[in-house]
Amino acid sequence: MSKIQAGSLSSSQIQSDFHQLGTSFFTELKPSGISNPNWVALSNSTANLLKLDQSNVKSEDLKVLSGNSVLQGSNPLSMIYSGHQFGVYNPQLGDGRGILLGEIKGEGDDLYDLHLKGAGLTPYSRMGDGRAVLRSSIREFLCSEAMAALNIPTTRALSLVKGDDQIIRERVEPSAMVCRVAKSHIRFGSFEYFYYTGQKQQLQELLNYTILRYFPLLSIDEDGYVAFYRQVLERTAKMVAKWQAVGFCHGVMNTDNMSILGETFDYGPFGFMEAFNPAHVCNHSDHSGRYAFNQQPNISYWNCACLGQALSNLLPEAAIKQILNEYPSMFGNYYLAEMRSKLGFQEEDERDASLVQELLAALHQNQMDYTNFFRGLSGADFMALTDCSEDSSDSLSQWLGKYQSRLEDEKYCPQVRMVTAKASNPKYILRNYLAQIAIDKAEKNDFSEVNVLLDILSRPYEEQFENDAYAQNTPEWGCGLQVSCSS
Repeated sequence: MSKIQAGSLSSSQIQSDFHQLGTSFFTELKPSGISNPNWVALSNSTANLLKLDQSNVKSEDLKVLSGNSVLQGSNPLSMIYSGHQFGVYNPQLGDGRGILLGEIKGEGDDLYDLHLKGAGLTPYSRMGDGRAVLRSSIREFLCSEAMAALNIPTTRALSLVKGDDQIIRERVEPSAMVCRVAKSHIRFGSFEYFYYTGQKQQLQELLNYTILRYFPLLSIDEDGYVAFYRQVLERTAKMVAKWQAVGFCHGVMNTDNMSILGETFDYGPFGFMEAFNPAHVCNHSDHSGRYAFNQQPNISYWNCACLGQALSNLLPEAAIKQILNEYPSMFGNYYLAEMRSKLGFQEEDERDASLVQELLAALHQNQMDYTNFFRGLSGADFMALTDCSEDSSDSLSQWLGKYQSRLEDEKYCPQVRMVTAKASNPKYILRNYLAQIAIDKAEKNDFSEVNVLLDILSRPYEEQFENDAYAQNTPEWGCGLQVSCSS
């Protein structure tokens, strides 16, 4: 049998699977392209996931990925949903600037959504202009791929293109468009919309579709619905545990930004932890600190309760409450497993939970860089980390002594510990200041730094000695950078 050659999007067979649900769930709408588009970056990793050849995509698909042409067989649409935003239900949501082009088969013959973000006005744009700016598009593109390389469930980004249109936000900015790739764009808020509008039949149709498409081993009945809810909570708990372990702050954990598949969804004012502060707020629009780093587990629980409410006409109330009551232990177990790996432990020990909490308190007290501390802890001479402390008798020094004792009780092999820990502790993360440097250059039509970061962040656990400068603690000028929801 001859090997199938990877091609371009234009030569791929696109499906419109979501289209079968009918117009209660979306509005048919073609994208509105950006003017004079130019390539900024293309993810080779995501192209491979979709069984596409990067060079073929670049040579043939710029019009498609800038919204200026529609793929043959595509039925583009904007999806309708609602959601709780900062704790308040908002019925006026939906794809305000996004167009779902359809689905194509990728690795393992899985279907992947192709979604253009910044594709123009839709019926759900509200007061917006339907566009995305280059600044936020660079951040979304890079973080989508960085998170995938960190082995965190996430949507992906295939492409990033820049247009000549001038978009007004806090200032005038250039337009851009990202092609987001995901197994699904169904959100918690998708179910909330039909629940709060009293469309019980459509709600059940959406649930049945979701189970048949994404949870095919489950039945389409009450037992299957209960199992579905449990699996969604399991996936969400696992995702958030990985966020907490790597120090990722989402910034806007509204229910419309929660994927039904437990994938990190919608990269807005996100940030990675630098000097450790458990109450860190990465979104300067979040004045109450609702989505602070240490609140993310609680907010994920709250969001899961919102989903449970949306499904309450189809599931027994007792089952919803029971599964919700299990969520804290789901999260706790996943989180502790992640942290054990970061610490290089091979065995479980009842002391581990308190050891983790003591470490986080010490990192906060000493204002240690979260990523670089754990990377240093993965090395052979981890006791030298006491040199970073102000006083050899401080909490960090005391903790390192307990850590050494815990390892000795485990009769650990130093080499195994280092391999285990380094595989869980990245050297490179997308620091805000690195993204800002890339953005500043890109706005002057120099896209080189975007592509440099894309390459570095695709290999976050490798040493990459030639790129050591990208792993240094954030410089003073970059520590105060703030990010908003504006995009």
